[in-house]
Amino acid sequence: MKEIELKLQGKIKRLTNKTFKFDERVKEGWFSAVYFLKTREIVEKHKPNNTVTMQFFQKTNAVLCGTDEVIALIKTFAKDPDSLEIHSLKDGDKIKPFETVLTITGPYQNFGYLEGIIDGIFARRTSVATNVYNVVKSARKSGIQKPVIFMGDRDDHFTQQAGDGYAAYIGGSKAQATHAMHEWWGKKGMGTMPHALIQLFEGDVVAATHAYKETFPEDDLMSLVDYNNDVITDSLKVAREFGDQLKGVRVDTSRTMVDKYFCRNPEVMGSFDPRGANPELLFALRKALDKEGYTHVKIIATGGFTAKRIAEYEDLNVPVDIYGVGSSLLKINIGFTGDNVILNGKSEAKAGRQFRENPRLELVE
Repeated sequence: MKEIELKLQGKIKRLTNKTFKFDERVKEGWFSAVYFLKTREIVEKHKPNNTVTMQFFQKTNAVLCGTDEVIALIKTFAKDPDSLEIHSLKDGDKIKPFETVLTITGPYQNFGYLEGIIDGIFARRTSVATNVYNVVKSARKSGIQKPVIFMGDRDDHFTQQAGDGYAAYIGGSKAQATHAMHEWWGKKGMGTMPHALIQLFEGDVVAATHAYKETFPEDDLMSLVDYNNDVITDSLKVAREFGDQLKGVRVDTSRTMVDKYFCRNPEVMGSFDPRGANPELLFALRKALDKEGYTHVKIIATGGFTAKRIAEYEDLNVPVDIYGVGSSLLKINIGFTGDNVILNGKSEAKAGRQFRENPRLELVE
């Protein structure tokens, strides 16, 4: 595994000092589609002196991410990278359908075999950044930006965490679950307690919270309250025990479960879906906490949240202070395409494709 610390200078300004880990086998073509490798051989034999321009684009409105990583890849593994001229947008740029985000000009055999890898980097990073951006946007519909915690550690292979965490940061999430997720932008992971901690205290949420507070006294004290499927009862227990020291309660009720509050109060049941951390349960929790004077205790809601669901909660003014989101942020739903569009200074591309000049592109020196 090769590490490269990216410190780009010149006309285009970027975040610096990010360390990307690249597999040395990239240079051997191990991760490139075989037809790219065969094309490289043919070009080296029959068309070695041609210069091409390859451009990259996608087909939706999105938040671009992956440019620094792509440039580092090219600088590391292209044959004679000094022979290439690169123009690029920047991570965090808002992009439109078919807008050119990157061009590479030079001998095809020096970089063409990286095309699929570049597409893949852009696809994953831009998808995550855009998903997070949409969630963060939904979480400020009320006029107040509510924090969004990126909790995607369990939803994909662990080796993706650093890049996904950086993409989430570009999308607007500044709080993330693991240290690896913060690796490229210099923070540490955050989090309080899982259900496993409460299980080890035999379901005693108060005892588990005491142990947490004793072990991590400098942390903001936040208690997980759905273990017993009775979030209002357990929230009031920890609030009465810790008073002003309790900063928040997290509700992570499974969407297959109906909280005991509804069993005790069947009269509140209506046409709504009573499963999970639903709005009626959170309204009732807020009311119960406020009634006993715990207005300072924040409500953190996690479990199955998407941009659409958060927007619905915000439209209803559901009293959620912080959202935790995981799997929906890792949907890879934006694909990129690389096309050769100029040959030796003249337009030459497959039917339906042509060079799309973009004045926003900046030269990477």
